[in-house]
Amino acid sequence: MKISVLGCGRWGSFLAWYCSRLGYNTFLWGMKDSSTFKELVENNGKNNFVQLPNTVHLIDDIELALQRSDIAIISIPTQQLRVFLNSSVVNLLQDKKVVLCMKGIECSTGKRLTEVAIDCGLKKDNLAVWVGPGHIQEFVKNKPNAMVIDSCNKNLTKFLVENFKSNLIRLYYGEDLIGTEVGAACKNIMGILAGMLDGADMSALKGPLMSRGAREVGRLIKAMGGNDISAYGLCHLGDYETTLFSQHSNNRKWGENWVLGKQFDKLAEGVPTTTAVVKIVKDLPEDLCIDMPLTFGLKSSLDRGSPDGLLEELFGRPTGTEFYKKKRVDDIV
Repeated sequence: MKISVLGCGRWGSFLAWYCSRLGYNTFLWGMKDSSTFKELVENNGKNNFVQLPNTVHLIDDIELALQRSDIAIISIPTQQLRVFLNSSVVNLLQDKKVVLCMKGIECSTGKRLTEVAIDCGLKKDNLAVWVGPGHIQEFVKNKPNAMVIDSCNKNLTKFLVENFKSNLIRLYYGEDLIGTEVGAACKNIMGILAGMLDGADMSALKGPLMSRGAREVGRLIKAMGGNDISAYGLCHLGDYETTLFSQHSNNRKWGENWVLGKQFDKLAEGVPTTTAVVKIVKDLPEDLCIDMPLTFGLKSSLDRGSPDGLLEELFGRPTGTEFYKKKRVDDIV
């Protein structure tokens, strides 16, 4: 079996390394002029995270890469997916199994990534997502983790899990595509909030953040038509250690640096995801309005350009029972 990994950043380069480790003939595509691709070419397949084996073929011709593959794995920044899936790329992907190894929601539309891909012309039965905990820095040291693959096509889910599982990554069959995608996206929001707690020297509050965060994400998943229990699975709660505590987490680091007044230039998907989730909640029908104080509080802080006062706002909210339900969207903040 031949695999094409589209996107050669941190996660894309790991996936190419991992697929090669499984014995698959692997192509790793990147834009010729991108810094990540240049780094790999100039350093004989090495970047700051991994040394690619000789069985990974670096390629900057996407047509050639896809012509030679059975499965296409896409690992690019979330907000670039719609532009990336232009008509020529979609035509090349039509008869392939496509796996989205990305976490986020499209900011401009509030759509999940599989919905974006379908909008662009890909067949829903050929689409899957692969999410869950794990950092490349740990995997390349042979430290295992567990992840989940999900799709609306159960046969595709089973095929991908059986062909990508290993002693390094224990894969589970996903059964709730909506919950898997939304949970994976929202864990980055919680990662930013966790980093803010670190920056404010209030890391002891990460326990309540984990509890309340999973609770509000579960409400969102249910309102969007998914199973709220997915928020407590590998896509979300299971990814908290990797996102809320790890020094490798870009979202956690972004939040910490923001509180400390430091610049952090790496991608933090939780920032646009916060905007996307607020849009989704505000567009829900009146009878589905839900309470997401952590997400809405972060959005308010981002809008005013300051993290100051968020904790006081959250602690100053009216007291309620732990599992109460809100009725009106106007009461969310």
